[in-house]
Amino acid sequence: MSRVIANITVSADGYGAGPNQTEKRPFGEDGGDGWGDRLHAWMFENADENRAELDQITPSGAYIMGRNMFGPVRGEWDRPWNGWWGEDPPYHTDVFVLTHHPRDPQPMEGGTTYHFVTDGIEAALDRARAAAGDREISIQGGAYTINQYLAAGLIEELRLHIVPLTLGGGSRIFDGVPALQLEQVYARAASTVSHVTYRVLR
Repeated sequence: MSRVIANITVSADGYGAGPNQTEKRPFGEDGGDGWGDRLHAWMFENADENRAELDQITPSGAYIMGRNMFGPVRGEWDRPWNGWWGEDPPYHTDVFVLTHHPRDPQPMEGGTTYHFVTDGIEAALDRARAAAGDREISIQGGAYTINQYLAAGLIEELRLHIVPLTLGGGSRIFDGVPALQLEQVYARAASTVSHVTYRVLR
């Protein structure tokens, strides 16, 4: 059966996005431009230094993300929106978006297809398992979505990329999650981020 992995970049105080998120500032008050430039500099400005960790993110057989990560549209789908990543998103496989509002699947260039799941996190995981085969399933975020899966005991490995800045508020990993026992299986400090991987023991 596919392993279920969660990947998220967080500030030193655990926030994956700052407060007051908007369409023009999807990461809110994030200490930078509102687009996660400081949080995600390790991925884009220092990609070579962090190649091993980046290479772990993209080969998953299926992805799950929350509606807020997919885009700024709230409520009914009142306008076309196909994610933040342009016509050729980086996933190149099936992506299951959690939402309360039905929508037909959206195929994109490069093999990505967004599927909109209205019947909860376990239904999304069942569909992701069917799509992934024996490849990993990646819970992409945001923090609220990962927290739901952690609270339900459905994540096997949690990969945190911890950036040395604090945000003081926003969307935080582990909020609302019962106490967990974690086993550290990997840690590496780079110049702008520390990578820590935990096995979730329940």
